[in-house]
Amino acid sequence: MILNESIVYFVILVPMVVFAIVLSRGKGGSLLAGYNTMSDSKKETYDEVALCKFMGKMMYGISFSLLLIAFSEISGYSFLFIVGFVLLLFFIIFAGVYANTKDRFKKGM
Repeated sequence: MILNESIVYFVILVPMVVFAIVLSRGKGGSLLAGYNTMSDSKKETYDEVALCKFMGKMMYGISFSLLLIAFSEISGYSFLFIVGFVLLLFFIIFAGVYANTKDRFKKGM
């Protein structure tokens, strides 16, 4: 059953969208890996709201990619899978490069 296979994508998609909503409101910094393990003195040097909003936007993009992949399973169009997978890779690589260059989320910069 194709529908059973695509349900897995939607089960993953729903919590990701909820997480994206929380992050896009500037909340949930304690849920970000790496940020939550920093000492309090180091956390004070980062703009938590800007970091959360950026990661929320990336989560929306990743969720959209998973939605395309799920629709490719339902509809049988392999083109949607390819587009979804390429977008997924793009968002992951872009987020990693953007967040780790030029101290973008440091306060006062």
